[in-house]
Amino acid sequence: MFSPRSFFGVEDFLDDDNSRPYTYQKEKKSKNPHKHVSFKQRTIAFMEPFTLDVFISKRFVSASLTHRVTSKQVAVAGTNSKDIKAALKSRSDIPACLAIGRILAERAREADVYTASYTPRERDKFEGKIRAVVQSLIDNGIDVKVYLN
Repeated sequence: MFSPRSFFGVEDFLDDDNSRPYTYQKEKKSKNPHKHVSFKQRTIAFMEPFTLDVFISKRFVSASLTHRVTSKQVAVAGTNSKDIKAALKSRSDIPACLAIGRILAERAREADVYTASYTPRERDKFEGKIRAVVQSLIDNGIDVKVYLN
């Protein structure tokens, strides 16, 4: 009846009743559908469910703990929030990073999270401000596994 039309990689479909259009992103096919996925790749999200994400810009620092399976943020801290902003001289220096680590550790413990894993982004080096945030988390009782390439 209705043929799906493609517009810049997005296809519009109608559901079974032809009542409501849905927009789907085109699915990318794997080049090798029979590729072996290791046991570790399949289970790592459940064995280490929480990941640490640290973002540092010239103006502020933010960090969050996210549950891998549900993609929900469990604890968040940033120097841009009102309660933290007033207590700091600068929002992007090393003492600010240490404060973010301490506050994130408190919020994580309130949410019953005591372990996390951290893999730096490709452009990030594990030194300076990022290391200060992670070290502050470790010092305040959160066990962080750091995976460096």
